[in-house]
Amino acid sequence: MSRNYEAVKRRLAQGWNTWNTRSVLSHVCLPQGFAVNLGIKEYAGGQYLKEALIGRIGEDVEVVRPGPRTYDGSYTSLQLCWKGVDITVETAVEENQLYMRITPERLPLYPPALVVEAAMLWNRPGTISRKDDTLQAVFDTGQVRVHTTGDLRDEPNIAVQSPYLAMTLDRPVGISTGQPCSIDRIGEIIHAQRAAYERRVQEFGEDGDVYQAMQVCMAWDTIYEPKKERVVTPVSRLWNIQWGGYVLFCWDTYFAAYMASLDYKDLAYANAVEMTQERTARGFVPNFAADEDRKSEDRSQPPVGSMVVRELYRRYRETWLLEEVYEGLMEWNTWFFENRQIRPGLLAWGSNAFKPAFDSHWEHAGVSDTFGAALESGLDNSPMYDGVPFDQENELMQLADVGLMGLYAMDCRALADIASVLERHEDAALLGRRASAVEDGLHSLWDEETEIFLNRRMDTGEFSHRLSPTNFYALLSQGTSPQAAERAVSRHFYDPGSFWGDWILPSIARSDPAYADQDYWRGRIWAPMNFLVYLGLRRSGLVQAQRDLAERSTRLILKEWKEKGHVHENYCADTGAGCNKRNSDRFYHWGGLLALIALMEAGWLEGLEAPL
Repeated sequence: MSRNYEAVKRRLAQGWNTWNTRSVLSHVCLPQGFAVNLGIKEYAGGQYLKEALIGRIGEDVEVVRPGPRTYDGSYTSLQLCWKGVDITVETAVEENQLYMRITPERLPLYPPALVVEAAMLWNRPGTISRKDDTLQAVFDTGQVRVHTTGDLRDEPNIAVQSPYLAMTLDRPVGISTGQPCSIDRIGEIIHAQRAAYERRVQEFGEDGDVYQAMQVCMAWDTIYEPKKERVVTPVSRLWNIQWGGYVLFCWDTYFAAYMASLDYKDLAYANAVEMTQERTARGFVPNFAADEDRKSEDRSQPPVGSMVVRELYRRYRETWLLEEVYEGLMEWNTWFFENRQIRPGLLAWGSNAFKPAFDSHWEHAGVSDTFGAALESGLDNSPMYDGVPFDQENELMQLADVGLMGLYAMDCRALADIASVLERHEDAALLGRRASAVEDGLHSLWDEETEIFLNRRMDTGEFSHRLSPTNFYALLSQGTSPQAAERAVSRHFYDPGSFWGDWILPSIARSDPAYADQDYWRGRIWAPMNFLVYLGLRRSGLVQAQRDLAERSTRLILKEWKEKGHVHENYCADTGAGCNKRNSDRFYHWGGLLALIALMEAGWLEGLEAPL
């Protein structure tokens, strides 16, 4: 790890923020690890809410509507509804002191108790105690006192095992560290920090809504991961809990870096570097990396890392970042070329056998099979892969895949650009040859009759006519002619039987028998597909199509954002709804790519066609 990246990690892991992945009601001061955790006790049923997360589904669960907030925690806001208790929680940080205001909006007959708990997280050294009406934490670097404006009450019947304060929540309550503050003074500090945040949003003018949808989701999903002492942006807190503490998915995390690059350089760098550093012993960036160094040892995911890193360099022009990740990206690119060629110049998704270390579900499910290869594609249950056999000898799906080949050619070209900046000219030439080989293979997948690049079954030699937005990924390749790109888009992008409609782009063509399933990758709309197709349209100079995709992507993300504060994992291609399926996470950061399309279209970020 370079000194430059060590400095990035130190800058990120500082101060008060919602670092604790287990609750958005937990505010933690780093590097000490001291937490102020909020809880609610209601008395109709005697239940205690100790933790709260965005997007939880089920009976009697809390409903959190995330509000505006900064990346650095200087201002946060949310609304929480639970068992007849509706509250607004706002926080601000000024001169490294935390200020909180909890305002009841609706209360049951008997007012609930607000509980303020002190905790030292992650076994960080320090002591915590209650001193009369305050909480105190002491550590080597100093101490923190926590004060409240509420009326304290005796409340021993709650599931808390560390010092806490309890008070009746029948009026607004203020909490402050450092010196005691009145509720009015806390309100002034919060108002000032909110105003600063709103000024930032206003800088985006009419694009402020889409910026806020993307940025707020990214900021709430950003956590401190204590095992490797890093700040990262996993896909959502709910996914982290399900995976034992954290999980980083490959292309998801690189996309998080791209989204953060708009206005938070350090976080963008951290996501790109940390995902690259999760490489397996075989040399590829895994599908997932989770607690206890669990990784998908059989498979990778779509290779978008080099493209994202190149765009970070375009924006910030810092060569050290390229040096930090170059060897890892080169190793990954080489692994794809050596392990995913099913014929010279033709690539297929795969899954390689390995010896399990944990005997966990994902060490067996799909390994060395078509399902594992589909997982590598990132399109887990896509109809494109229904019935496609698996070549056990080469451990590859028997399908030359247009999407993979377009992405890989893009990866080669982006990494060649990075190599040239670093004066690795032999590597740049090698990467150019790899790109050309795959682009030649792509040419063989053009179907003159259908007027689009088609996947080819390698067991039969026949084209597959199951169309997905990935068929447009050929446009990411420099080897695709403008004429071919225009014909494919004209015939299929704008065809209501294929992809066009009020809500686009469905993950399988509307004419496909599986489209009606509207289940995960079987017909629903996914932001990364829209985003990659948008980049291909920009690269191909198809201005009207890119504008139309940007306009419909904007409508899609703002629909549920304005109605419910949700940024979904995927959306219904018939109605634009996200909540109509339980397996669409309600606050999944890559939904923000729909907003990034709009922001790029408005000129807030350059596109792939910009000079390096």
